[in-house]
Amino acid sequence: MTAKGGGEGSGAPLDYRSAGVDLDAADDAKGRIKRLVESTFTAGARGAFGGFGGMFRLPPGLRNPLLVASADGVGTKVKVAIEAGRHDTVGHDLVNHCVNDILVQGALPLFFLDYVAFGQLDPAVVEGVVAGVAAGCRENGCALIGGETAEMPSVYTPPDYDLAGFIVGAVEEDAVLGADRVREG
Repeated sequence: MTAKGGGEGSGAPLDYRSAGVDLDAADDAKGRIKRLVESTFTAGARGAFGGFGGMFRLPPGLRNPLLVASADGVGTKVKVAIEAGRHDTVGHDLVNHCVNDILVQGALPLFFLDYVAFGQLDPAVVEGVVAGVAAGCRENGCALIGGETAEMPSVYTPPDYDLAGFIVGAVEEDAVLGADRVREG
């Protein structure tokens, strides 16, 4: 991507590097997480690592399934992870937050997608976060079939980052647990 930017006739290049995006760091991060992502693939996962859209085949034997989806984040736990220098914990928590959101409706997890946004991409931090996400996915039997790692220096100040997860599960329509069946305790 190269274009003229910065106003008409300014001559300033508009490319990733001038926007503060480090493509070498992105390639490094991608190389670090490939095996982690692939370690989560279940029988339903289709496609290859790095595709633009994750694919998943519904498990056989479902008679009248409903898909149940949820999105969640970890909030200020990211600040704790940064202070502690341990980023796997927030990745793991993220998966469990999302799994809990669909379990209360009776759905079993099928697949997960993650989103991590940085001011300055740190491949080691990406690896730590995704290691936690992958562990959470393996423990819950869901495949990490895609995600996004973004570097936005004008939005986040290093070392800050944000993290979100998206999960899809399935439940038989006649087995949905409604809100009326949820109780405190």
